[in-house]
Amino acid sequence: MPRRNRLAWSLLTALSLPFAAQAAIPEPQDVPYAPGTIRIEIDATNLSQRIFKVKETIPVKPGELVLLYPKWVPGGHSPRNPIDKIAGIVFKANGRKLEWKRDTLDVNAFHIAVPDGVAEITAEFDYLTPTDGSQGGVAMAPNMLNLKTIAAVLYPAGHYGSQIVFDPRITYPAGWTAFTAMHEQGRNGDTVDYEDVNFDIYVDSPIFAGKYARQIDLTPAGSKVPVRLGVVADAPKYLEATQEQIDIHKTMVAQTLKLYGAQHYDHYQFLFSLSGQMSGNGLEHQRSSENGVGTGYFTEWDKKAGFSDLLAHEFTHSWNGKYRRGADLWTPNLNVPMRDSLLWVYEGQTQYWGNVLAARSGMRPLDASRDALALVAATYADNRPGMGWRNVQDTTNDPIIARRAPRAYRNYQMSEDYYQAGQMIWLEADALIRAETRGRKSLDDFARAFFGVDDGKWKAPNTYTFEDVVATLNGVLEYDWATFLRDRLDGKTGLTGGIEAAGWKLFYKDTPSAYAKAQAKGGRGAGTADFTYSLGLSIGKDGKVGDVRWDGPAFNAGIGSGTQIVAVNDIEYGKDVLEEAVKAAKTDKAPIRLMIKEFNRYRTVEIDYHDGLRYPHLERIEGTPDYLTPIFTARK
Repeated sequence: MPRRNRLAWSLLTALSLPFAAQAAIPEPQDVPYAPGTIRIEIDATNLSQRIFKVKETIPVKPGELVLLYPKWVPGGHSPRNPIDKIAGIVFKANGRKLEWKRDTLDVNAFHIAVPDGVAEITAEFDYLTPTDGSQGGVAMAPNMLNLKTIAAVLYPAGHYGSQIVFDPRITYPAGWTAFTAMHEQGRNGDTVDYEDVNFDIYVDSPIFAGKYARQIDLTPAGSKVPVRLGVVADAPKYLEATQEQIDIHKTMVAQTLKLYGAQHYDHYQFLFSLSGQMSGNGLEHQRSSENGVGTGYFTEWDKKAGFSDLLAHEFTHSWNGKYRRGADLWTPNLNVPMRDSLLWVYEGQTQYWGNVLAARSGMRPLDASRDALALVAATYADNRPGMGWRNVQDTTNDPIIARRAPRAYRNYQMSEDYYQAGQMIWLEADALIRAETRGRKSLDDFARAFFGVDDGKWKAPNTYTFEDVVATLNGVLEYDWATFLRDRLDGKTGLTGGIEAAGWKLFYKDTPSAYAKAQAKGGRGAGTADFTYSLGLSIGKDGKVGDVRWDGPAFNAGIGSGTQIVAVNDIEYGKDVLEEAVKAAKTDKAPIRLMIKEFNRYRTVEIDYHDGLRYPHLERIEGTPDYLTPIFTARK
């Protein structure tokens, strides 16, 4: 070894010596945390600065203690818990500060030496929630908050999460109403003492609280297990739901129970925010779910477009994902790495049932449900060039690879395609079962057999493997399901076969569907322009290009994502201006000229496209059985 390299190696070795002396992080063992119950107190009243103040009182034994900040978010399928937002960490024993060191390899682990004679320590820290959307999801607003219990907690290493007990106490702003899956045990002013629960249940029980709130009972008639919708809103007027709207949500719950035939919770609490200030979200939990949309969910309801399938999707996760879970997704605590290989079941089939249950309950009218499916089918028929190099199975790694970061060319890079690609796979499986059994059986039978087990049990996940999925499908219909699934997951077979198998076909018209129009009017789609299936691009309301279809007309003309369109054929850009230009190019055959801005430079490009406007729709294949309508029809 050259002298220079020997010196560098010696220096590196010397620098690493202190690290080697650090105690190892104990591996989780399935034994109780013997010192006792951990009391956690959270002050959630600092709305203006958007800070949760956390204090934990932790029974301990003298010696080395390692406390962990949860790393893996189960519903996010990735190590994305926001440790960067934890600050001001102080550990004390008998009123005196204790020294602590962060682990040199795992930044989520904190080493503390507990002195002799100390029976408990306190851990205090601040959870600094985003003050702006650029920092992450806004969790505190003037009239509401979303306390993610998983993001504001430390717990001792060396134990399964299920073996560590917490006693939670939360202080809310005066007069606020809070919703959570945890049961209230007592109250002292604005401080609520919740039931003692193990760590797994505690971090799976987030909280929505608000000044303007309403609890809506969705428990189906005859059921003894409560299901409730807890709504918080920016203002009282947004809480005004009609009886018809409430009945539709009750029907969604009832149809879900008819599908699965079992309940894996002692009660279920939807957490629902209607806000233009707190960020929207959708995240599943065993006895609850976090759901956030804009303010007009009830007050701007369009009967023709219906509600979104968000609540139906997250409710389904109580069965698919929380109680029944892929074996490689279960871990003894939230600092052991998860693996996502079965997300095409966990999320893919949930995506399927979310749309189906929205249709069966009337949350979406039948036409809107078909229109929503047409958009998904078109994606995998004509807007996923990335399928040429990447398959659906590989996208199950995406939560770990990308952690939902924006993509420059999503259609080519692909993303978490196991959601909608999985939906297409399960649609084809459903149509196949119905065809082979002449309508006597369906994917409903799989759902009941696979997810509808152990009625009333919920405190431990029931894990499964690929082979378990195949075996249950074979119990419904004898077929080569392993090959069926692997061919589609591994990219050997296309993903849109279920549309024609269900008796329908994809086609394009020069006008968007009523559902697509409604999507473009509200929420995230407001003001956007969709030229995906014509020019091969989508455009924001400010003229900025979103996704550009790889090797599509716009891409081949030299347009990239993030470009701003300034003018169309020398006329200032507007959605209607570009639509007229696309229509005209179909007959006059002249290229469409776009002036674009890239950083501080302007240039003109020509798109040689002449096939007119194209928007996806479904139509019946005459002379074939229609399985899609019975799939979307309510169960009696």
